[in-house]
Amino acid sequence: MSSTTATPARRSGRSGLGLGLVAWLAGIVFFLPIAWMVLTSFHSEADAATNPPSFAAPLTLDGYREFFGAAGGASPWPALINSTVASLASTLLVLVLALPAAYALSIRPVKKWTDVLFFFLSTKMLPAVAGLLPLYLFARNAGLLDNIWLLVVLYTSMNLPIAVWMMQSFLAEVPVAVIEAARVDGAPLAVILARVVAPIALPGIAATSLICFIFSWNELLFARVLTGVVAETAPVFLTGFITSQGLFLAKVCAASLVVSLPVLAAGFAAQDKLVQGLSLGAVK
Repeated sequence: MSSTTATPARRSGRSGLGLGLVAWLAGIVFFLPIAWMVLTSFHSEADAATNPPSFAAPLTLDGYREFFGAAGGASPWPALINSTVASLASTLLVLVLALPAAYALSIRPVKKWTDVLFFFLSTKMLPAVAGLLPLYLFARNAGLLDNIWLLVVLYTSMNLPIAVWMMQSFLAEVPVAVIEAARVDGAPLAVILARVVAPIALPGIAATSLICFIFSWNELLFARVLTGVVAETAPVFLTGFITSQGLFLAKVCAASLVVSLPVLAAGFAAQDKLVQGLSLGAVK
């Protein structure tokens, strides 16, 4: 009897061990390019360009010095500040607009709310390059070229559909009884959203915020075409290191690591809320 019951347990343990090994292998495979980029950023340009690569090459900070303008190049700080302003401002605007919309589609559902959600998501099906020329002509005629606030509006409109879609599923898990109690006490809608709905759905809001921030920070196409010097963002500044002549691999790796740090820091700071938000509603 004991051997019969022990056999499924051993099989389950072996299956769990196998899945764990697969997960670790997948994690290592995804981490290797990042580790390679970090290692290359600490090599000289000559060592970074060798083929096959040299793992024992001496380490140096020359790539980082060149990125921060120590060799007389342009400073990256204006571009980093522009990316920070555009990403944070657009994310805040997305939250302010998406929370009431998600509330109307989940807790106080409007008629045919599924059609509304599909309409929101269908706006993401248009290729970004298809709207590039009209946006460029509009920005030129309105005098908004090379303006950081134009990127804020664009990033807000680009991230709003996916934010409404995500937050609708998060807010659907908020107990209606709590909202009804606040309404009976005479709380207006703004107070209900800020003091009742938002604290309960905070993990979902954190997950949505992080995703919108990442999308805004990494956006390149519109920033490349619609900005110049004043509103240049970090991804656009990074592409300036890629030239048709000379060696640039170590410097690009150093720049890529520095540009990635804000997103990595935001993800690390919000990792608990992110996991809770992405798993919200998964277990009933």
